[in-house]
Amino acid sequence: MAYADGCDAPATLKVLVAGGFGAGKTTFVGAVSEIEPLCTEELLSDLGAGADPLHGVEAKTTTTVALDCGRITLDDRHVLYLFGTPGQHRFWFLWEELCAGALGAVVLADTRRLADCFPAVDFFERRGIGFIVALNEFDGCHRYTADEVRDAVGLGPEVSVVRCDARLAGSGTVTLAALVRHLLCASTAPTSPSPSPSPWPSPSTTTPSSPESGET
Repeated sequence: MAYADGCDAPATLKVLVAGGFGAGKTTFVGAVSEIEPLCTEELLSDLGAGADPLHGVEAKTTTTVALDCGRITLDDRHVLYLFGTPGQHRFWFLWEELCAGALGAVVLADTRRLADCFPAVDFFERRGIGFIVALNEFDGCHRYTADEVRDAVGLGPEVSVVRCDARLAGSGTVTLAALVRHLLCASTAPTSPSPSPSPWPSPSTTTPSSPESGET
């Protein structure tokens, strides 16, 4: 398809930003997007307290109920779209639609609630979608090493673990560059057959238990 001036439309690339409830996905997308991002946030209410526990994120007042979407123009021929996934269990069914055609994903990990990133890691592993884990280091929280996080989450040695501050555009850009490097390395590595992905668990399925954090 061509534009009216005869130029070809730029190729569109897609990356997901996933993670647990309150991990900073909306903030990350908003920080790096060159446009005002599309957000589907709603105010939290007392009625949702049981479904959205606020332990560790007591100051959170809104939540994403569908997706966040931002855009980065890479050059005249390539445009990157970022899609932030909803974090709550009851909205996981949207992940299947959002991951269609994605090059890869950034899994944001909140070290205050590290177990919350398990479902995203499991989701991308089962579907063979390349991803990295980005430690969103909130002010005043414990600073885990990459190896501690890798052991706690059960990541293979091929998965990159990086640090980021979801509030800063520069930090988000560096994180996306790390994802690109990871995907390039994975594309040149020998591959082996992987099992067919199983369906995403229903909202009634029990989520993985929290690992030992190692805090004293």
